[in-house]
Amino acid sequence: MSAAVETGPRNALSSRWQNWRRGAYRFRQSTLSIVGLVIVALLIAVALVGPYVVPHPEHVAGGVSTAMRFRPPSAQFWFGTNELGQDVFSLVVAGSRISLLAGLAVVVIAAIFGTLIGAVAGYFGRWVDEALMRFTDLMLTLPSLILAMAIAAALGPGIGNMVFAIAMSWWPGFARLVRGEVMAKKEEVFVQAARALGAGAPRILMRHILPNVISPIIVKMSLDMGFAILTVASLGFVGIGVKPPTPEWGSLLSLARGYMPDYWWTAIFPGMAIFLAVFGFNLLGDGLRDVLDPKARR
Repeated sequence: MSAAVETGPRNALSSRWQNWRRGAYRFRQSTLSIVGLVIVALLIAVALVGPYVVPHPEHVAGGVSTAMRFRPPSAQFWFGTNELGQDVFSLVVAGSRISLLAGLAVVVIAAIFGTLIGAVAGYFGRWVDEALMRFTDLMLTLPSLILAMAIAAALGPGIGNMVFAIAMSWWPGFARLVRGEVMAKKEEVFVQAARALGAGAPRILMRHILPNVISPIIVKMSLDMGFAILTVASLGFVGIGVKPPTPEWGSLLSLARGYMPDYWWTAIFPGMAIFLAVFGFNLLGDGLRDVLDPKARR
């Protein structure tokens, strides 16, 4: 009897390990997924250590050097200088931390709030589902960027207000996804067995249903990261998000737009940073979807 009990968990761990090995193999077979992983890893590394190793930290802090205005890219200034004589490379590298952390915060807050709403609606159904989903549908009818701009303008400038504003326009997608997954899982045998044993709704949701729907949530979070960074940059571009002298990719683009095309480098390099972030997270999200999709497992 004890041997059978020990064999059960061991077989479960072995099966889980085999699934992870198959998933990692499928991920390695996709060149684009590897490219996305490399881009995201480089962006994270730049965000973590970049602000400490930039060649001109005084420019990141708001210092100006008018004698160096609009210098083109060179060995001294890799990305050139802007209208204030600041090193664009230092500003782009330092701005990566703000953009990536703000995008991550948006996705995490939206995922938590949307998962809570979707799980409650999908599990209890009936009038609870009707009320929560009609509210979700109402939020979906509003353009997310316009809604985020309205909330951010009402709350005032600041990174925290900007993140909260975008997250409040982002959660309905997670709510709809989780609701559908929970409605399918709550009819499974293991959920009915837990209910028959007397488990309450919170325990069933937290211990049995949500751990089994985490894969599509992770995939959506990875796919949404790039677009969240783009939305953060959009608010910074229109002047609602992060305010100078704090470097942020969207605000850098906003300041550079008046000097195009003569001083193209002031806009090209912040724009390329946004492009790489969106491109990398989309490729990584596609790879994770192939790995975590249960239908792809053999």
